[in-house]
Amino acid sequence: MPIEPINITTDILIAIREDIASFRAAVDRRFDGVDGRLDQREQTSRKHRHDAAAMMVMTRATVSYFNQRVGAVEDRVTVLETPKS
Repeated sequence: MPIEPINITTDILIAIREDIASFRAAVDRRFDGVDGRLDQREQTSRKHRHDAAAMMVMTRATVSYFNQRVGAVEDRVTVLETPKS
């Protein structure tokens, strides 16, 4: 009896699904880890990303405040340099 293309396709898709499931299970086991090293690294990585984002926010706020102050000084200098008529 010849193998139908529909049956082969279904078998291939089932095999792919099983491979993905086994890969996912292997990754989960790896991330859970026996000694928790990967979990600790992940937490450290999250902390560093959080700290970097906070640093960027503070830097942008400081630059904005600095630009406002410089703009105010420039306005004052412009007023002082403008000749009175």
